[in-house]
Amino acid sequence: MMAPMTAFALNEQLANDCSVVGDLPLCRVLLINDCRFPWAILVPRRAGLVELTDLPPADRARLIEETAEVAAALKKLSGAEKMNIGALGNVVRQFHVHVVGRSEGDDAWPGPVWGAGARVPYAEGAADACARELRRALGL
Repeated sequence: MMAPMTAFALNEQLANDCSVVGDLPLCRVLLINDCRFPWAILVPRRAGLVELTDLPPADRARLIEETAEVAAALKKLSGAEKMNIGALGNVVRQFHVHVVGRSEGDDAWPGPVWGAGARVPYAEGAADACARELRRALGL
């Protein structure tokens, strides 16, 4: 007998640190609550993922397309000069991809955003407004 399939559940830390933008065909798109950087996170809606290699080939290809779509929308909305894309997973094990807009002179330039000072939360309502803009840009 096959074991029952586990449903997708968003990691609690990601849920607490982000606003939901919406769902693409594969990924839930989130906006991280740090107004210093235009910063989205894509989380494939598949249970138990830890590594990119845990995704089947078709989902890996879909992830690349969705990452490119989010990066293009975020770049257009923010005017960022460079889009950084990374999947670390050292703090949150659930597989997720960061898409971070960077510009020369930002709070972490030219280094990585991780560990660069303390996060600066959006002002009341601003994260939701940014998430709505990104949602519209993605056609969600």
